Amino acid sequence: MFLFRNHSIFMCVLIYVDDIILTGNSAEAISSLVRDLNCEFSIKDLGSLTYFLGIEVIHSSNGLLLLQRKYITDLLMKTHLSDAKPVHTPMSSSTQLSRHVGDPHPSPTVYRSIVGALQYLSFTRPDISFSVNKVAQFMQCPTSEHWSAVKRILRYLKETINFGLLLRRSPSLSLSAFSDADWAGCPDDRRSTSGYCVFLGPNLISWSSRKQPTVARSSTEAEYKALATVASEVDWLRSLLSELGFCSSQPPTLWCDNVGSVYLTLNPVFHARTKHIEIDYHFVRERVAKGALKVHFISSIDQPADIFTKPLSMLRFHRLRSKLNVLSTLSLRGAIEVSKKSKPPDSSNV
Repeated sequence: MFLFRNHSIFMCVLIYVDDIILTGNSAEAISSLVRDLNCEFSIKDLGSLTYFLGIEVIHSSNGLLLLQRKYITDLLMKTHLSDAKPVHTPMSSSTQLSRHVGDPHPSPTVYRSIVGALQYLSFTRPDISFSVNKVAQFMQCPTSEHWSAVKRILRYLKETINFGLLLRRSPSLSLSAFSDADWAGCPDDRRSTSGYCVFLGPNLISWSSRKQPTVARSSTEAEYKALATVASEVDWLRSLLSELGFCSSQPPTLWCDNVGSVYLTLNPVFHARTKHIEIDYHFVRERVAKGALKVHFISSIDQPADIFTKPLSMLRFHRLRSKLNVLSTLSLRGAIEVSKKSKPPDSSNV
């Protein structure tokens, strides 16, 4: 990927083998670059971006919807689940996977292949990140229970094949992030799961669901570690935007639903109870003290990062999914399947 900025003109070039995406805020600059490339290489301008590396792009009055319908269809055919009964959530709220439950899977290679495909699919489907992360923890010795969990994810994808990640045009460059942790959620090693999501204006641009590397001795410690992880991600994103010339006067805001963790970022209270926490997690305090970061409390009911840390009930899962801008093509107003003949001024595919 190459980024260009000249005064008020900004352009991005994404290259993968022989596929190129050009985007920017100047149609004239994009056309000029296409002509220059055509002078040196034999290229074909395919017009507005519609499909790239298995990701379909739908243009609408609301923005761009990124989805992977063909990828999901191929995956369902590969696993012989095209006629399976769909479900409304990727994991049951009562599911608790363990490495010691179930009979060994007859073909671990197939299991690893399907889970790897699901990991790529999560690039446009943050709503399956937790479930995919969970089944990926058993790659070495998968069992029948783990395979059942994988098939449920696929059945959910069949139900939501028309869903994708919506990106809206917005003048806001403010960063906001939400972090959460499920304390001692793994029954095998009692390590916690951290989850976060980062928004640039109204758009979700980064998210993660991952098991913590060490055991947390309290829920506050688990939440504090999750907060430090997202703070590091936000710090990097802010540095990247600054390098590109997009600076925001307001410091990023982090939202956490644990009061104790919020207090720890403001003041090292209860030092005797927190000195066992690794030093590298305490850098959040320095960022807050310098005014480069704000940490606020948010109710657990309104915490969107909850979807990255545990299986949820259907109603709560659907509510949080919409907060992540994962929407169906049916919910978009004025959705247009852009043909090769049409060419909006801000994107091109060659």
